[in-house]
Amino acid sequence: MTKQQTITADGTIQHIPLEKLYITDLNPRTTVSEAHIDSLADSIERFGLIHNLAGILDSDGKVGIVAGGCRLRAIQKIVERSEGHPFATLPVKLATDAAEAEDWASAENAAREDMTPADEIRAFGRMKKRGASVPEIALAFAVSEARVYQRLALAGLPEPVLDALAAGEISLGTAKAFTLSQDEALTLDILVQVKGQAVSEAAIKNALHPDAIKATDRRARFVGIEAYEVEGGTVTRDLFSDEVFLASPALLDRLFEEKLDAARADLVESEGWAWAEARREAWLNYYELDQMNLARLYPVEGDLTEDETQEYDELADLANGGVLDAEGEARLAVLQAILDGEYSDDQKAHSGCILLVNNAGKGEVPAGLVRAEDKKAAIEAGVLQAPQMTKPDAPKSPYSQKLVADMQAIRLAAVQAALLAKPELVLDLLGFGLSEASGSFESVFGFRLERPTNVPSVEDGFDHEPRLDHGTDPTAYWQNGTRVEDLSEAFAIFREDGKKARNAKITEAIARTLPYQAGGAEFFGLIAEEAGAEIRKHWTPTAENFFSRVSAGHLVDLLCEFLDCDARDERAAAFAKLKKAEKADKMEKLVSDPTTQKLMKLTPEQKTKLDTWVPDCT
Repeated sequence: MTKQQTITADGTIQHIPLEKLYITDLNPRTTVSEAHIDSLADSIERFGLIHNLAGILDSDGKVGIVAGGCRLRAIQKIVERSEGHPFATLPVKLATDAAEAEDWASAENAAREDMTPADEIRAFGRMKKRGASVPEIALAFAVSEARVYQRLALAGLPEPVLDALAAGEISLGTAKAFTLSQDEALTLDILVQVKGQAVSEAAIKNALHPDAIKATDRRARFVGIEAYEVEGGTVTRDLFSDEVFLASPALLDRLFEEKLDAARADLVESEGWAWAEARREAWLNYYELDQMNLARLYPVEGDLTEDETQEYDELADLANGGVLDAEGEARLAVLQAILDGEYSDDQKAHSGCILLVNNAGKGEVPAGLVRAEDKKAAIEAGVLQAPQMTKPDAPKSPYSQKLVADMQAIRLAAVQAALLAKPELVLDLLGFGLSEASGSFESVFGFRLERPTNVPSVEDGFDHEPRLDHGTDPTAYWQNGTRVEDLSEAFAIFREDGKKARNAKITEAIARTLPYQAGGAEFFGLIAEEAGAEIRKHWTPTAENFFSRVSAGHLVDLLCEFLDCDARDERAAAFAKLKKAEKADKMEKLVSDPTTQKLMKLTPEQKTKLDTWVPDCT
């Protein structure tokens, strides 16, 4: 603009000297963060002023900006910090009067709307394809570089996914879940299913990789991701979290078995144990060890010298006070190992160990286990004490521990389900369990958010009560849990349902926390009896869930029990000649099939007994 030019309020765009511009009170954006102005200044300095400003000429010949205040502030900041700036004048559209200027100010700010995530993803992606760097994209859009990285991670999604995001048919979290997919056809198929549905990100990830195993799985931790990848295993990494998924479960299982077996062999060859057994389980069932008639040896405890004892006490005091350094911790561990002792060579020569991999992926070795056939030699070697008195060997239980656990879970489910119809009993038990009347340490219900097992591993023939579902798994709670935005409103809605609904919710919540044999077997039996729990209301014995899981001999015994006969009965004799699988199928039909019951000549009394029969391992 030259000195001869004049400023005219005629609705046109004119170049106004920067020193004649200021932000008028008509501009509604009075509060703007300095961070935003700094970011906008960087963008304008890099790419120039793309949009003109709008203002009104005042009586002093200056122009008050009504739209573009942030741009003016950013340019003023550029002028302050840069000498060679090109902003001596700025393009300003001048209003003809104050009313028009106020309309412009209101219209621009009302129309201003942040770019949607889908728009940002596409825009950032286009700039990236043209060769722009992340810092350049951040400058162009006045956003953080972290924002750019997040959006670019989604830029490679199929267009239909971005279309659904733009249309509001899926959430941004859902779109992020799709970045795990390497199969576009599967992505689009799942997209069709989840549009407009409230589907969790975890469910989509599982659908995209149904067989994938998290890197936090104990097998993956034990094998190691690097070893898995060296063997050709593929992994998928979540771009928006630290989650890693292993896509080759069969390979992981093989590597797990190989490393487990190698560790087992090392316990014999290098450690000197007489035998070592490797198990896939994460924990050892000591009840099963009792059933195996194993004896247990213990390490020979070591002795500390007087000086070592004093040192140990001092280090232990520091450790208890939380002020022990790394060197002290290492020394304390050495002294503790001496106290704990170790197994002697003679003990190892007559005993063995079981190798497990715990949930942290670390090997655990319960050791010093003497098998029944080795006990005599261990006693003669002086490493095992002879029993003071012998008892006749108890007959081996016909039930596996897994079957016992399943039957106990079924009984628990029956008791819990029965409690659903006994709210007064539940409330009585609740009051009793919370009072001193039950003692200080007794726990009638599991009030520590426990989730006792009430579904067997084999669900065939089991009718689960849906009101007893435990909901979100505790290990996935923070990922999949829901949050109520307005607790006051939610509480008001809850209260509208009335006391009956409230009491039902309390009963359900408390009933599902009841642990197996709460308060001991006798007290648990009292609860079951008063509640009217009936296992057969929820479980029917079938070949899959029971009869195939016990011995063939036990099936013959059961048939004789059901028919009130002995093994010489022609029905039992014919049954005994069948293969085990045939026996199991026959027993299932005997329980459920009227034709089979008629052929086996069941009396009404036997039929009634069969309808209520449950195994004696609950």
